Amino acid sequence: MAVRILLVDDHPIVRQGLKTLLEGRSGWEVVGEASDGLEALDKVDSLRPDVVVLDVTMPRMNGLEACRLIQQKKRPNGLEVLFVTQHDSAQMMREALDAGARGYVVKSNAARDLLEAVEAVSQHRIFTALARAPLGAC
Repeated sequence: MAVRILLVDDHPIVRQGLKTLLEGRSGWEVVGEASDGLEALDKVDSLRPDVVVLDVTMPRMNGLEACRLIQQKKRPNGLEVLFVTQHDSAQMMREALDAGARGYVVKSNAARDLLEAVEAVSQHRIFTALARAPLGAC
């Protein structure tokens, strides 16, 4: 059965980049996109994704509030939320997990971490990855 993914970010270029990474994976389908939390709530209802890839900072409704509301709609088969965000902060990661997210990835490392993160959360496992300093950095 395919993993159905909804992408939520207010920047179309970011959504396109994430979509390109995800659609290369056999058995995964990007079923829709949204540009803010309110639109995400509507699309969760209509598209019934398995994984919502969600940004934190967006207009109209931020990702943390959207995540809390999405969790109230959780279906028996377990819709999961994965944050992909610019916020490289342990505090923000804790807030995201407290809001009900299963995963947290920093956008600067999405090319490295996104596929593993979606795989993990689609199997109801936690995946978190803040940015890591390059080798040799102090």
